[in-house]
Amino acid sequence: MSGKLRAIDLYSGVGGWSLGLRLAGIEVVASYERWGPANETNFKNNLHQAQTVDIRRLSFDDLPKNIDIVVGSPPCTQFSFSNRGGSGNLDDGLEDIIRFLSVVDHIRPKVWAMENVPRVASIIEKELKEGGRLHKFSHLGLQAHVVNMEDFGVPQRRRRCIAGNFDFGLLETYVEKATACTLGEVIKALSADPVIDPLYGLSKPRVEVSDNHQEDCLNEEEIRINRSAKLAHPIYNAMPFPDPMDRSVRTITATCTRVSRESVVVANPLNSSEVRRLTLRERACLQGFPITFQFYGASHAQKLRMIGNAIPPAFAFMMGQAFIGRNVSVLKSLKDVAANLNAPSPPPPITVTDSEGAKYPQNRKFRFSIASLRLKSGVRFELANVPSISPIAWQVVFWFGNSKSIQTLELDARQHSALMANLPSPMAEALALPIQRLSKFIGRADFENMQNIWSHRGPGATRPFMLLDELAEVGKIATAILETDREVSEQVVERALQREFQENLSDVPGVAKLIRNAPLILAGLILGSLANQEIAKRMQAVGSRNSKVSPV
Repeated sequence: MSGKLRAIDLYSGVGGWSLGLRLAGIEVVASYERWGPANETNFKNNLHQAQTVDIRRLSFDDLPKNIDIVVGSPPCTQFSFSNRGGSGNLDDGLEDIIRFLSVVDHIRPKVWAMENVPRVASIIEKELKEGGRLHKFSHLGLQAHVVNMEDFGVPQRRRRCIAGNFDFGLLETYVEKATACTLGEVIKALSADPVIDPLYGLSKPRVEVSDNHQEDCLNEEEIRINRSAKLAHPIYNAMPFPDPMDRSVRTITATCTRVSRESVVVANPLNSSEVRRLTLRERACLQGFPITFQFYGASHAQKLRMIGNAIPPAFAFMMGQAFIGRNVSVLKSLKDVAANLNAPSPPPPITVTDSEGAKYPQNRKFRFSIASLRLKSGVRFELANVPSISPIAWQVVFWFGNSKSIQTLELDARQHSALMANLPSPMAEALALPIQRLSKFIGRADFENMQNIWSHRGPGATRPFMLLDELAEVGKIATAILETDREVSEQVVERALQREFQENLSDVPGVAKLIRNAPLILAGLILGSLANQEIAKRMQAVGSRNSKVSPV
């Protein structure tokens, strides 16, 4: 293609597509987005018409004429595994894809492309078949591809479905020219003065780079929660903590908190024992935005959403060159085209970063796996509180099975007695030491104030993580003892399962895995049931003592 091509951007967000296409030499005539703050951001940065409109209700009569290119990013929430665990409303999500394709069908541009999460590629393939909900659009030349945007110069391992009728073969040739910088390089560049944009080559005094102020480092509790969520999640694969600096960053998300698995957490270069979350500007740079791009959100959370939901303009720039048909031999870089980029005025409001929670709800939930008593695929023993009971109870729970059939065993005094009765005397005697150690710890623990200290509402002598760590230590000792006779451990675990499930045992998922790991499972069953009965005694004493206290 040659000449000045005209494009529109549907479901445009803050204008990632628009900026990338503009830098590639394409005129973006108009954008359409329902979220007002995103439209304001798009308009002020990209200087074209940005309509605030529900695209499902957009009239075709209001669309501009003579459009060569249609791009867009329909909402991905219903399709995303991370946002909804894969259980979103696919029919509702397809409504936006159908609407996007209807606009393409109406305009009949020379080339078009749509971006979404990787899962959409298989959905499109299925629905394009005869009888599918997208079959009526099969004449549009729709092809779905899953790409890693890191391959095209974005410093982020961001996999996305890119569907359309563009020359994907030409786009693939650009990989050889693209180089993505590392997370560490981005952080170093944005910490320097002046700041030199690692992607676009732009230079600005550090004081003029917006949204680059660092929030407080994570406190001890937040570090513990983040480490557990990333290194020891009961279902998902482990991820590094803190995030490594010598490679591109993992996917930047639209939402995250100071204690979330999704948050990218980096070490403080001045003190390796401290860690912090990324600044908004660091996130934006990792999303392929230049340091001149401004986010007109009213809050820190709004700006997080704007950045995380955007298509990286660094990738959209590559797509724009593929739309034009630019050969890899004359491919332009971002630094070739960025000289005229300037920050819009007035600047966006300065938003307050998140801070550590000074106080949490009285019924704040606690639920963490016991480190030595967990297996992959969701098999784990957990320490959890029960906020619905007064005073708030604490207990060890056991989970196994699969996502469609989660199972448990009751961990109570009856279970403990049955398990110990099935052990040979030498093994029971060997377990006496860890059992006594755990009983002694629970006997001294301050359960009366444990929830107060967890919710940051008062002092206490025992933090929940102290009990969790003690369970992990005695679990490790007990498992080693039970490993000395695996056959006995297997027999005792199998009997416990038979007592619980009886004739239905053959239909229970995950039983074979429990038997294979019988020493660990048996250690968890014995110690968990012991802990629960001992904790129940302590909590009963607390309840009785409190009931005797008369109001003043």
